Amino acid sequence: MKTNENRLHRILSTIIAVLVPVFLIIFAVRVMTNPLFARIEYARPNFPPDEFGFTREERGAYSRYAILYLVNNADIDYLGDLTFPDGSPLFNQRELDHMVDVKVLITWLLNIWYGVTFLLGAMLIWFRRTRRWTQFRRAVGTGGIVTIAALSFVGLLVAINFQWFFTQFHYIFFEGDTWLFFSSDTLIRLFPIEFWLDAAIGVILITLIGAGLLIWQGHRAKINSPQA
Repeated sequence: MKTNENRLHRILSTIIAVLVPVFLIIFAVRVMTNPLFARIEYARPNFPPDEFGFTREERGAYSRYAILYLVNNADIDYLGDLTFPDGSPLFNQRELDHMVDVKVLITWLLNIWYGVTFLLGAMLIWFRRTRRWTQFRRAVGTGGIVTIAALSFVGLLVAINFQWFFTQFHYIFFEGDTWLFFSSDTLIRLFPIEFWLDAAIGVILITLIGAGLLIWQGHRAKINSPQA
């Protein structure tokens, strides 16, 4: 009986180590999907200005709608009804179609995150009730190590050629060339490539901080209870 219980806890520990990177990365994506990040970007002195004339304030106002659409329950009319002062639409149909695709992806990621959070919470409760709290902490620490290993690979791709990484990401998650726009389109004016590079760096940094904290917890558990 004891052998079966130990085997179960080892299996659960492996599952935890696999789920932790998913939890941390999607959490970081959600943190970065925030109008505040856009405003911080636009305030940077070396952030590229809009060559077609958006002011910093206009960028902040328009980007807020685009970002909030991705995480609220509104349909595409939330963006489709927006207009410039002259009455012309803020986003063209191609941009609206792409934003629908992005929202589907974000919703999919968040649903995965909710499921992973539930599973990790359930296993946390199980390990506590079976008096294997130290083993749980070690498992999340291992998950932190796995996360850093995965991010090191992604970070290397970003550092070598972000444009290539950005393009391949879109080819994987979106159909055809629906994500390609003219430089005069609103989405490009609000979110140039520099914006996405900084967003990727932000996701990596937030995830690394979370992974580091989990590794620290796992290390403490190993020191305090080496035989647990």
